[in-house]
This record gives sequence, structure tokens and C-alpha cells, in this order.
Amino acid sequence: MTGLTLDPERLNKWIGKSEETTDVIGIQPVRAMSALLDRPPNNDLTAPLPPLWHWLFFHTHARQSDLGQDGHAKLGGFLPPVDLPRRMWAGGRLEFFSPLHVGDQVVRTSTIKDILVKNGNNGRLCFVTVEHLLHDEEETFLREEHDIVYREPAKPGTPMRGAPPAPKAHDIEKTVSPDPVMLFRYSALTYNGHRIHYDRTYCASVEGYPGLVFHGPLTATLLADLAGQMNSSRRMSKFSFRASSPLFDTASFRILGKDKSGFTDLWATTPTGGLAMRAEAQFV
Repeated sequence: MTGLTLDPERLNKWIGKSEETTDVIGIQPVRAMSALLDRPPNNDLTAPLPPLWHWLFFHTHARQSDLGQDGHAKLGGFLPPVDLPRRMWAGGRLEFFSPLHVGDQVVRTSTIKDILVKNGNNGRLCFVTVEHLLHDEEETFLREEHDIVYREPAKPGTPMRGAPPAPKAHDIEKTVSPDPVMLFRYSALTYNGHRIHYDRTYCASVEGYPGLVFHGPLTATLLADLAGQMNSSRRMSKFSFRASSPLFDTASFRILGKDKSGFTDLWATTPTGGLAMRAEAQFV
């Protein structure tokens, strides 16, 4: 690792860089996601697309020769060339203006909004914030800020940091029992080649993880779905989430929610009760 590409002045040249992707909200990914969540087949073509299901679309299709060791596309195109090998979704903030429906042809305009290099407890970190606007010629459907974190390689023998404590009081809870098939199906649905979700040897020997990593976006989707169940008569207007600790396919975990004044508080806990992800949903 040269450290050259962690020069903030050089990385900041990527701020403002944009790209556009066009996709059609198709029924097959929607039905596949329903099956993944163990729901009946979705045959209502007039129903709004559930919150966060837009992540099933607008995939980047890198050529096989353009993939890095981790299965992601090599950096230096749209995303800046951050010379740190470990990357994950750190969190995000979304505003929903108008619902998406099957058959909609939608443009996603993505822009690099911010890049921050800092020192963490286990080495250097780089946070990249990307704004996504989903729109057509007439309206904007949603605005999303997506935070990506890049980290240094795992140091042999370094224990994983413990998860912070999770809230206790809740109105609803569910148990999620992950397995490799679930992770494979979500990776396939989102065209996600990141090896931490399906290559157990890579997880252990390169990333230092005890199992396959449960997708952060899938955890957020489960939390948004739980919030929707708690507010079934209302439309979600805002959703934010922040990952605290990874989840793995080695044990079940819980997702929980509690209605508060003006918003719904949501979180996922590790098998030992620590906080894995915290989210907040607002409805109108």
C-alpha cells in the first residue's frame, strides 16, 4: 500500500464526479425479492415498490477482467482510487418523494459528494459519500446519500471490536436466521460480486471474519420492512441507517422496532445482543 491515493487533495478531485444509469423496474427482481423474504409471489403490478427495493436495479456490470481481488470492480473509474482493500456499506439517508412502480423507466444520477480520510482505532479509514437521484423526465422519485467505508487490511491475530450496546425496550421483534443460500440469492439479485458474502476461505484468510458477512443493505431492507409493518397505513417519507458491527451467517440475529414521537426507531442486534445496525424511519 503506497499511501499515495490516500492523499486527500488527490482524492478530492473525484468530488463532483457524476454518472447516469437507466433501468426499468422489472417484475422478475421484485418477485425474486419477495421469495427471498419468504413472501407469497408478488402479482400486483400496481403496488408501489417497497422502500429500498430500488437496490435491486441500476447495477454496474464490470467486465471480469476489471474486477479486483475482492470481487468488486477496480477503483479509479466513478469511485475514487482509495488504496485500502476492505470496503463496506457504512450507512445512508433516503428521502422518498414519489413511489416507484413496475414498468417505470428510471434514471439514476450518481454524484460523489464527499470524501473523508481519518484515523480509526484499527488504522486509516476513508469515507466516500455518494448521492443518488432516481428520476424521470417529469419527477424525482427519491434522493439517497450512500456512505461507503474503506479500511486497512485485517491484521493477523487482531480480535474483532465488540459491538456497542443495543436498546432494550421495543414494540416488535423478529429473528433472522441467515444461511449461505440466503446470502447467495441476495448477492445474485443485486449483482454483488463481493467475496465476503459467499467465499468463506476468503473471509477467514484475507478479511479475518469468522463467517460469511450478512449484507448491510439486506439488514437495512429488513429494518425498513419491519417499520412498514408497524406503520402499514402510512407511506415512508424518510429512512436512515448506520452500521455498527457486522453480522455473519454463523448464528441467528434479531431485528427490533419501537414507535416514538414522530419516527420509528429500529435496530438489529448481534447474536450476543450488541448493536449491529441502527435505523430511523419517518412516515406521512
